[in-house]
Amino acid sequence: MKISELKPTALWSFFENITRIPRPSKHEEKVLAWLRSFAQESGLEYRQDAAGNIVIRKPAQNSSSTETVILQSHVDMVCEKDSDVKIDFLNDPIEAYIDGNFIKAHGTTLGADCGIGMASALYVLDSKELSHPPIEALFTVDEETGLTGAFSLEADMLTGKRLINLDSEDEEQVFIGCAGGIDTVASFHAERQETPKGAVAVKISVGGLCGGHSGDNINSGLANANLLLARVCHELKKEIPLFIADIDGGNLRNAIPREATVTLAVEPSQIPFIESTVKKIEKAAKAEYHRTETSLKITAEKGGEISGKVLCAELSGRLIDSIFTAVNGVTAFSQDIEGFVETSTNLASIKIKGDEIVISTSQRSSIDSKKEWLSDMLKTHFESFGATVWQSDGYPGWAPVTDSPIVEKTVEAYRKVYGRLPQVKAIHAGLECGLFLAVKPELDMVSIGPDIKNVHSPSERLDIESTVKFAEVLETLLASL
Repeated sequence: MKISELKPTALWSFFENITRIPRPSKHEEKVLAWLRSFAQESGLEYRQDAAGNIVIRKPAQNSSSTETVILQSHVDMVCEKDSDVKIDFLNDPIEAYIDGNFIKAHGTTLGADCGIGMASALYVLDSKELSHPPIEALFTVDEETGLTGAFSLEADMLTGKRLINLDSEDEEQVFIGCAGGIDTVASFHAERQETPKGAVAVKISVGGLCGGHSGDNINSGLANANLLLARVCHELKKEIPLFIADIDGGNLRNAIPREATVTLAVEPSQIPFIESTVKKIEKAAKAEYHRTETSLKITAEKGGEISGKVLCAELSGRLIDSIFTAVNGVTAFSQDIEGFVETSTNLASIKIKGDEIVISTSQRSSIDSKKEWLSDMLKTHFESFGATVWQSDGYPGWAPVTDSPIVEKTVEAYRKVYGRLPQVKAIHAGLECGLFLAVKPELDMVSIGPDIKNVHSPSERLDIESTVKFAEVLETLLASL
């Protein structure tokens, strides 16, 4: 069965088309062109601002309401893949398929974040039967790598005062607030030396991890590949000097890293000790993550001679110690909402880029002062190891408003569809809503979406039944507005 044959067919056809359009962050030209074509072919008014954001307007339908509702989603997707998958995210489509009650992708992220949000907005714009007030469908760019579209949104792009964000990933949950975020990036100058005479290569790899969203999944008990790799190296350097030829872990600031590797230059006599250490750490890690990381593996692979220079032992050790001792994960839970993550940090990636070794981390908090404090803590931490540290400007959180009219309408729509009340809560992830308030302080907002699991990883999957229910909730909500 094809995805486009699911019901409602218009919704699923839009989603299937979206998966076929390459749309990595900062490379959204093709999907933006497709949106413009849709508006033109549908006879709908649209506007695109200098940043690339597009708003498509549709008059009220089967409704006397004159109060515009904004449907908002972002057009870019996180592009992650399994190491053995060959794909050019700039040109190749996502290979999406149906597996039971889920839609998945073959070895890559699916892009349901926020592809299903886009499809839902287009479904409303395209329908001739639904009842709804005037609609402004806002499609923003580059949400995943900096929220630059929302940061640059022009004040006169929107006229509506009610906004439904379609970028949430949890069924029967209505979100009324989100965390703010900031990036802290450490850079070490790559001091190199000649490879020790007679040294051979040993590649240590951490893999098989689930990965996931660095906000939504940060409290899910998942392993961080970069930290596991540093743990192995830290154990090794108790007995042998480390000469790092290469190190590579994680990819994206907003994803928990699934894979990490380091290539060491070692004496052949040291290989048995390395292999036994790797086995010891792997056994311990499997026991520690026996429920959440059932496919975890740490391996040591012997190679040949190393060509070129390696990082000196002093820098190699300093680099590993900076990673090994870096704070990571949840640092505080909310004092007001039981079980809600308030503040966290993610050690996202380690890369050698020319003469620099770059470690990227991201901090989130629903309290700005906690976010800034944690970021400064990491800055001080990496500087103490000799790194140069850069911090982003960050983005604001969205403070919950519990007596919001649109929240009340949304809760009622869920009650009508599900026969019970949804959870109303904040989310420990970055949504663009806080930035929209900077442009239009009078906005009344809510964020909803269907069930999407393991976003920002190749294990991402979209629940079909949940999506159908979500479409019904959206239809009900718009009719009530």
